[in-house]
Amino acid sequence: MSRLVVASNRVPAAGAGASAGGLAVALKAALAERGGLWFGWSGEICEEGARDCLHTLQDGKIAYLLLDLCERDVDEYYRGFANRTLWPLFHYRLDLAGFSRETRAGYYRVNDLFARTLAPHLSPDDIVWVHDYHLIPLGAALRGLGLQNRIGFFLHIPWPPADLFLALPGHRDLLKALSAYDLVGFQTEQDLENCIGCLVREGLARRVGGHPVDETGKPLRFGVFPIGIETQEFAETAVRAERNSIVRRMHASLADRDLIIGVDRLDYSKGIAERMKAFGRFIELHPDQRNKVTYLQVTPKSRSEVPAYAAMQREVAEIVGRINGNYGELDWTPIRYLNRSIARSSLAGLFRLSQVGLVTPLRDGMNLVSKEYVAAQNPVDPGVLVLSRFAGAANELDGALIVNPYDIDQTANAIAAAVAMPLDERISRWRGMFTRLRRHDAAHWRDLFLRRLTASGKESRPVAVVS
Repeated sequence: MSRLVVASNRVPAAGAGASAGGLAVALKAALAERGGLWFGWSGEICEEGARDCLHTLQDGKIAYLLLDLCERDVDEYYRGFANRTLWPLFHYRLDLAGFSRETRAGYYRVNDLFARTLAPHLSPDDIVWVHDYHLIPLGAALRGLGLQNRIGFFLHIPWPPADLFLALPGHRDLLKALSAYDLVGFQTEQDLENCIGCLVREGLARRVGGHPVDETGKPLRFGVFPIGIETQEFAETAVRAERNSIVRRMHASLADRDLIIGVDRLDYSKGIAERMKAFGRFIELHPDQRNKVTYLQVTPKSRSEVPAYAAMQREVAEIVGRINGNYGELDWTPIRYLNRSIARSSLAGLFRLSQVGLVTPLRDGMNLVSKEYVAAQNPVDPGVLVLSRFAGAANELDGALIVNPYDIDQTANAIAAAVAMPLDERISRWRGMFTRLRRHDAAHWRDLFLRRLTASGKESRPVAVVS
């Protein structure tokens, strides 16, 4: 069996177990099974020109190859082009995207550095799997060094439509880089079609029989692979977490009130401000629910050095203060807002405790929180998921109440419907979603992508949507 090599911007700590996210667990399982290497930025910053920036670790059959970056590289590649240009652009926020020739140059420079660092550690039969928007050019950089390995790429975030993407200076170079991969995976059919639309608009591809080929007539192997979670494992974690001290304290503090929960990194794509306004509108429209529900929003800080994030943090805090001031009582705080991380095991227990899960991003590639919420539920008394139509998960979780997060009244009414939903309907909605999540878990996603990537024959059409 060929060795698997995973390349990502950051690499999870060797030996991380229960604290690791579902994606890290799934990829580590594949690496441990077939033997492999995980390569990426260590998260550490070194002096420019330093010689001791590469570190290797071994954890059983998994080798970790970690590269320190200098301050300039981090600022231009990571903070700059990746997070101030590509992230907002790919989440349809052209108004927040910054365009800079220097950061774009730094992005390609670091991808070339990654390629030169990784290439000497590759064997000819290694299968290379590159992950996410930070490393789109990595495959082309490896090809430029003469590597002929099978190389796949998976985009974890959305791909925007052509009218947005083509505003990016140098967009043709990014589009051309995709042709270096033997397989490119997306979260949804819309993301796939948006990317093909960009290629066709730029004359870098055309459709033959409805399927895309590049300028030379070579079929482009693009496909849809919705990410799953470790469904059964997370469900079992949620059951164990009922005894967790944090969960027990939360349960006691509710005093028989219903719990509504939202869990998101502090990011403008998550729709946190809109969601809180919708909760306030729900309380306004349904005064009978005052002192009967508590909304817990867990929002760890993220990228606080980016001005847009600092401004959003202030906005969210102001909304929380206004709603609590308008509707709170001596013995009831409507919104509990935590601006810090909570252990994944504790979150599983809090999901299980809650009657409503609010997952309402303005745009999201998939959103695994929605799947974790469903997996964590008690089968005999499950909660209700309120889910944005603009999350990739909305294509799969058809038992959720689907909302437009920009429509505050609609979301408020969905919260009311979720709180009042009868038990038999809750069970029916949950059961269908959980069955799908168990069938299409993280291992299914991982194995399907790798089977397609390692297939001996090149397919002449995009890979079929996973159903």
